[in-house]
Amino acid sequence: MSFILRNPAYTFYERLLKSRILAGVPVEHVAIIQDGNRRYALQKGLSRFLGHSLGADTSEKVSDWCLEVGVKHLTLYAFSTENFERDELEKRYLFDLIKNKFGELCRSKKIHANRVRVRAIGRVEMLPLDLQEEICRTEDATREYETMYLNVALAYGGQRELVDAARLLARQIREGKIRAEDVDEDLIASHLYPQDGISVPKVDLIIRTGGDTRTSNFLPWQANGNECAAYFCAPYWPEFRKIDFLRAIRTAQTRGSGQQA
Repeated sequence: MSFILRNPAYTFYERLLKSRILAGVPVEHVAIIQDGNRRYALQKGLSRFLGHSLGADTSEKVSDWCLEVGVKHLTLYAFSTENFERDELEKRYLFDLIKNKFGELCRSKKIHANRVRVRAIGRVEMLPLDLQEEICRTEDATREYETMYLNVALAYGGQRELVDAARLLARQIREGKIRAEDVDEDLIASHLYPQDGISVPKVDLIIRTGGDTRTSNFLPWQANGNECAAYFCAPYWPEFRKIDFLRAIRTAQTRGSGQQA
């Protein structure tokens, strides 16, 4: 991998892709299923915990790449509702890792200089209290920013999100706050996660690493029914490179146009 990074042809191709992306139609919302941390660690003879830590480093890099090419929303699938079924030791490690990363985001000069708003989306109340508190601190510290939105999906399930929105709408109808005939796509979207006045918009591109070709209950409302491109690639999340990211963005831009990336 280090040889590829020093290869002049690789560097030229990366710059070419970036220039075409900047000249093309903006890709405003990228959603990523970060798959393969544990399999990468197994392949390399590392602990699964180190695999998760290396994956978290990749997430930070991707956030920087999004700023470079003008992505407005980056949504990362960090912990699903199904992940609660993992063993207690791994969950505790993941919760501590996520807590530390939120703390770093809260203190990050880069986050504040680029005015990146950080938000958690999902059933946050299911998470440990110390993690919830760190999330709140980071959200409060970046609440006024709007250059880019970094949405971290935690305790998230797409079907659960739709159920929660339906229940909230039903309660508001029952209380007379809205009428049933007022319910439309925009109103439903405003009741999805997070309910802070700025909804997660429709997805332009879903990326999944690790070789699988499923979207795994991720942002079903925001992605389905929309002209959303899907980019499935073989690298495990810790080895996902900038060139992979740029190829995915370019694929979304050229989808249906017949152009070559």
